[in-house]
This record gives sequence, C-alpha cells and structure tokens, in this order.
Amino acid sequence: MTIENPSYRLLLIPAEEPIRGHVTKLGGAPVWVSEPQWPLSRRLERPMTFIGQFRLPGPEPRMAYLFMTGEDIDCTYESEAGENALIVQPGRVPPFVEVGADASGPAICEHVVEFDVTNLGELDDVYDSRIGGFPTWLQSEEYPRGGWDFLFQLDSAGPLGNHVNFGDVGVGYGFLSPDEQEGRFLWQCC
Repeated sequence: MTIENPSYRLLLIPAEEPIRGHVTKLGGAPVWVSEPQWPLSRRLERPMTFIGQFRLPGPEPRMAYLFMTGEDIDCTYESEAGENALIVQPGRVPPFVEVGADASGPAICEHVVEFDVTNLGELDDVYDSRIGGFPTWLQSEEYPRGGWDFLFQLDSAGPLGNHVNFGDVGVGYGFLSPDEQEGRFLWQCC
C-alpha cells in the first residue's frame, strides 16, 4: 500500500494566491507533472471539473489528479462510468476515460491543504477529509475490483460542501491500482 497509517486529516484553507507546485491541494488549476490529460465527460463530451491534486510518495513528483463532471448528471458516483477520473502522472489513463490536451478548464475554488497526523479515534468526525489510513464507508465497503489501495477520502459536508456534489452529505474515495499507475474514484451518500 502506498499511503499507510497513520492517516492525515486534510485541513483546508482558502488560497490567497494560485498554487503552482506539485503539492496536495484542492481546486485551482492542476500543476501537471507531464503533458496535460484533462478528462472529458463521457455523456457531455466536455471537460470535467478539476477537484484537486494529491502528491504521491517518492523523491520525484508523482501526482493523482481528481476530476468529476460538474453538471448534475447521473453516474458521477461510479468508479468506471466515465463521469469522474483520477489521473495518475506519471502513469496511465484509465481505459474508460477520454482526455484532452487542455492545460486548464473548469475547477472548484482553490484551497491550500495542511496535514494533521491523526488516528481514527482522534478524528472529530470519522468521515473527515483525509489521506492515508483506511476508508470510512458511509454505506457498505466498495473497493474497486482488483486489489486497489486506498489513497484519500473527501467529506462534502465540510469546507468542500459548496464546491462538490457527492449527493446528500456524501464522501468521495480515491484509490490507486496495485502498480500505482492508475486511479479510481467513487462516492457514497446517506
């Protein structure tokens, strides 16, 4: 597993200026490691909304970029429906995702992420946004097929609530393939 215990709670602070580094952040513009790979909505055939980027462990920059169709469209909660994408660079684009070469597109408001080392027993809310550790499922366990490793979870009831739609008080979950070259994302709600 790439990210292990302890988990790190993500503390979100509105950015005062654009963030241009290979760091974990939410919103703004992605800072690409290599050529841009902006995913397109399968149904709408236009760019998805950039939600955030997550720095992966290692000495060289490696990132996972999260996108989701911004319209109120069905299937954004499914990991392989083509209405969300977790793009890993360097890595490979999931086979169900079409990407464009645009470096920028729609995005949520930019937030700086600070990390707070924590254990599940210390969380204010077990559904807090965090990276590492283990997911806290709102419904039943729903790992993607094939032994995927948990990377992060995002709580839409917290500071992200006005910027993302994970249904009614939903939580989103990001995963890496066993070879860490591909990502999956899904969300659950109450």
